[in-house]
Amino acid sequence: MNQPALTITARTILRVVTGFLFAAHGWQKFNEFTIPGTQAAFAQMGVPAANLVAPVIATLELVGGVALILGVLTRVFAVLLALDMLGALFLVHAPAGIFVAAGGYELVLILAAAALAVALVGAGRVSVDKAVFGRSGSKLSALA
Repeated sequence: MNQPALTITARTILRVVTGFLFAAHGWQKFNEFTIPGTQAAFAQMGVPAANLVAPVIATLELVGGVALILGVLTRVFAVLLALDMLGALFLVHAPAGIFVAAGGYELVLILAAAALAVALVGAGRVSVDKAVFGRSGSKLSALA
């Protein structure tokens, strides 16, 4: 098999699926739970400054997820989303154990790992970042 083609495909799948899941969670915070509902839930879970943090996290997840799907400022958004999930892990989910059914951290851990992997490998060839920043000699080529 063609290894470069497989790598391009794998990187694109990882980035798009991770972005989709984050965007879905952000959308859910805005539309299903609503921001006031998310603020209340965050406060109940013990998240510091829940009234401020909830809309920031909802926006990060929605906008960051869409950015990952498109491959726009991918490394920046991927790092922010990984930090978001690590915050959720340590502030909320760790005491409940591994399994999500009991409020555990399995989902936030895999999302953090996926976002970190995307941050490490970058957006790849099939992305806006590659089209905009991918020219050789570009001072911003690290974003591609």
